[in-house]
Amino acid sequence: MRAYEVLYIIKPDLEEEAVQAVANRFSEIVTANGGTDLKVDIWGKRRLAYEIKKFNEGYYVLMNFNSEPHVVKELERLLKISDDVIRFLTTKQE
Repeated sequence: MRAYEVLYIIKPDLEEEAVQAVANRFSEIVTANGGTDLKVDIWGKRRLAYEIKKFNEGYYVLMNFNSEPHVVKELERLLKISDDVIRFLTTKQE
């Protein structure tokens, strides 16, 4: 298993409960596919460095977990097609 870090930005026009629901949905995807040591940190609404999809702000969410590479592929696939996610970045930890 490898350690991964995923940072994604959720649209700012959602309410707090909806942001929590989106974060829980992606956390469940990781755990359902065999990911371990899951840590989710919701940073809250922050200003973006530049405009993305007509938004100047977004809710930042950081996820750290250990998993096999196929779990990350599935998570990235679902992040790409999600209407609530503006942008995401996945990195493999040392």
